[in-house]
This record gives sequence, C-alpha cells and structure tokens, in this order.
Amino acid sequence: MNEGFAERLRDWRRRRGFSQLELALRADVSQRHLSFLELGRAAPSRDMVTKLADALDVPLRQQNALLLAAGFAPVWQERPLDAPQLAAIAEAVQYILNQQEPYPAVVVDRHWNLLKANSGAVRLVEFLVGPLAPDAKVNLADALVGPAVLKPYLTNWAEVVRYFLRSVEADAAADGTRETAALLERLLAYEGVAAVLKPAPVDTIAAPVLPMHFRKGDVSLRLFTTIATLGTPQDVTVQELRIESFFPMDHATAAVLRTWAADLPVLSSRA
Repeated sequence: MNEGFAERLRDWRRRRGFSQLELALRADVSQRHLSFLELGRAAPSRDMVTKLADALDVPLRQQNALLLAAGFAPVWQERPLDAPQLAAIAEAVQYILNQQEPYPAVVVDRHWNLLKANSGAVRLVEFLVGPLAPDAKVNLADALVGPAVLKPYLTNWAEVVRYFLRSVEADAAADGTRETAALLERLLAYEGVAAVLKPAPVDTIAAPVLPMHFRKGDVSLRLFTTIATLGTPQDVTVQELRIESFFPMDHATAAVLRTWAADLPVLSSRA
C-alpha cells in the first residue's frame, strides 16, 4: 500500500486545480491507473512518480518528498551555494551582485533568509538600522513585515507589505511545505498586518510599479525591485535562489546611492 504517496499525489492535484482526467492527459497515463495510484491500490514506479511530478510542476524539494513517500531514493541534490559543484552558479550570482553596484542587491532562499548581499545593500541597511553583527542571521521577510526593523523608515509600509504578503501566499500555495506555511503564519501574526490586508481604496495609480519609499531624517530613497531566478535548475538550492535587485525610482535616490559608494558626505540622517 502507498497511502503516503497517494495522499501527497491527491493533495498536489487538488492544489493545482486539476481533475483526474486533466492530470492523466497531462501525464500521458490512463485515468484508471491514476485513480488507483490516488487510492493507494497501485504502487507507482520511479518513472511514474517523476512523470506525475513534472505534470504537476512540483518543485524539486517536493519531488524528492514524493519519491521518498513512494519508497524511492531522492533524485535531486541540495548542495550549499559554496559547494564545488555549484562554483559556476556562485560566480554568476556574484557577477550579478557586482554589476548591480552601487545599487543594492541581495540573494535569498525560498524563505527570504539572506545568503549574500552586495556593498550597495550593506550601505542601505547600515544607513537605516546600523551595522549588523558579523554572521548575523537575517530574514528579509521578518525585517520588512515586523515592527522594529524597516517599518519605522518605510513610509508606504502598508502598501508594500500588502503586495509582499500576496507573494508569500502564492509561494505557500505553490510549494505546499510546512516551512513556507509557517513563514506566512508568522508574518500574518505581526502587529498591524491584519489591517494591511483589508481591501484598500482604489485610487488613480500613476506609477508603473510600487516603489519602496524609505525616509530617515532628511534623506528620502524611493526604490523598486526586480527578482531573478536561475533557469532550468537541477539542484534544490539552485531552484530556490532568488536575486533581488533594487533600482532608484528617481534621480535624487540614484545620487544618494552613488554618493554613498564614493564615500562622500550624505544629507543629514538624523532620526
């Protein structure tokens, strides 16, 4: 019997919104056989597990979980970013960070734990909240949504957090892991977040993107971000990497960031 696999398979099919017939057609298997697999009346082969996982667009980490549930060894490896096998990936990521200077850029994992940051990002953080302790564990989701780190300096915190939480909700729906669900639950529990999620009045929207508007003392910074992922991943770590790059929304912000990079005096930052 394969109750563990059967339950996971049913969950992923429903999560993706497919009927049994739709999944059977996508995976090129008979609906009868798929039904038997979902009921635990038939045992899947290793190839069948990977075929169904591909048809359901299951992330690599969860594909390994499906294989384990079906009694097979995991296929996809999860190496640290500094592993020799990922040297080319690490070099590419560092190249992107370097190219982004003097503007900020960071590398995070699927739960927004900070893995790497360029000098522009370090300067921005140090300006807003002061130097971080060496080897400090930083979660950017907590830093953004929580009350004590970025919120005091983010003038449009409510709008930014509303959009950010939608992305975390999408992640939780997409990967189906307890860890992502726990992250979402933790973020939703922060002070003021419940009010943020209430529908906002619809006004005329002038800007093409929602900027993050930081203000500390006399310094005002308006930044928008892009998020990049690596194509055709065949490693769990590689699939879950995100590279977030920050760009100035106006010339004044660009001037401040370039001034910081040149180690020149900046406008007053009194709180």
